[in-house]
Amino acid sequence: MSVVNAIIVGFKEIWTHKFRSALTMLGIILGVSSLVAKSAMVQGMENGLKSALVALGGLQKIRVEAQSVPIEQRHMRDFARGLTLNDVRSLIEGAPEVELVSPEMRFDTSYPTLAANGKTHRTFMTAGCWPVQAQMMEHVIGHGRMFNEIDDEEARDVVVIGTGIRDELFGKPEDGGSEIIPIGRQMTVNGHPLTIIGMFEHYESETDRKTRELREAELARQRESGTLTLTNKTGTRRDRGWSGSSRGGGFAYWIKNNTVYMPLNTMWKLKSGLSNAPAEPRLSNMEIRIRDVDHFDLALTQIRNIMMVNHRGIEDFSFRTQEDWAEQIQTSVKSARLSGGLIAAISLFVGGIGIMNIMLASISERIREIGIRKAVGAGAFDVFIQILVESVVIAVAGGLLGLLASRGVIWIITTATPTDNDPVITWGAMLFAFSFSVLVGLAAGLVPALKAARMNVIQALRYD
Repeated sequence: MSVVNAIIVGFKEIWTHKFRSALTMLGIILGVSSLVAKSAMVQGMENGLKSALVALGGLQKIRVEAQSVPIEQRHMRDFARGLTLNDVRSLIEGAPEVELVSPEMRFDTSYPTLAANGKTHRTFMTAGCWPVQAQMMEHVIGHGRMFNEIDDEEARDVVVIGTGIRDELFGKPEDGGSEIIPIGRQMTVNGHPLTIIGMFEHYESETDRKTRELREAELARQRESGTLTLTNKTGTRRDRGWSGSSRGGGFAYWIKNNTVYMPLNTMWKLKSGLSNAPAEPRLSNMEIRIRDVDHFDLALTQIRNIMMVNHRGIEDFSFRTQEDWAEQIQTSVKSARLSGGLIAAISLFVGGIGIMNIMLASISERIREIGIRKAVGAGAFDVFIQILVESVVIAVAGGLLGLLASRGVIWIITTATPTDNDPVITWGAMLFAFSFSVLVGLAAGLVPALKAARMNVIQALRYD
């Protein structure tokens, strides 16, 4: 019997025993669908985490921060200069792997007081910087403009804010029913008046976007039905943390929405009026973007060498990169895939046991048929191939049905949890799940096929 005929016989066996075959394939269907669905969910989660990483500059960003002189260099602490604009210029001119450098200056107090419209707010993302900072941090101006070099040179009292600051000081658009654009209005930073000339776009994760859309759809439905109420049913207002919706999404998006940027010289003007201000500007940190992440180590070496020369060997600075965050993402993704893969593998293993069981039962029902085949010239190998192919046919049919079922599983998941990241089905996951189901069917058919191939022809013909 040829392989094609064996496949046809296999499908005939499935069709003849429809209910039994369906139960047999159920384990394969569940295993394949769960494996594909889990992979799609993990891929969606990974996309969400990576988008948050990119929102803060990605792996190409390096932050140089001022720090205290190490213990082993404490005898040189009086010579420590801290981060200065000279460091910025040296990196721009002397580090070929550096693409952008933006100095950043902050208040000595971690949370300066912002005030406007009779309201106050505090955020640690209040900084003086160069205009290139917007490009460095992947900011997009939604309204107004970013301050420019002239604003910085003349230390103009202007500021650009994120939508989170707008919400806290001027109100949320959803509360007023219309967009609030505070361009041209004034706010104070630690009592110093500044004019708002720009506002960044609102940044949100996919989860928060879906939550907002569901909320807006519900409000629209209530308006149409006349049941809209402005009563606050949430009780006492509280902060649910950086990952909660009260702060506009994950930590990365919350940071971007709660950003306040002013020209570097404006910040220095505000700080120089303080009694403890140094004689020359001291930077809090420098944001650096390298040209190619593949040359990350080389770029870091260039930056360190230039900084060590400028600081005369005093290491009063440190580096912070996004590598740890990227590694945490990969670790989380690997753990999720491993756990989901184990669950799916167990389901496929159970499905394989079901195939083996049904094939053994099928052989018991076809002993006389196998004896006749051997009597008319079929060899042991022919019988082995026939049974093995029938087992694989069941697995292939179950695998194909499992791929179709995975679409339904994902639809159920997205319906039950509409605010989660969208699952992303990949061809790789589908191919892996289907191939694994075929291998399970192949392994499950080995024992029944060997049993049928070794069957004694005389005893098989005498079987009644």
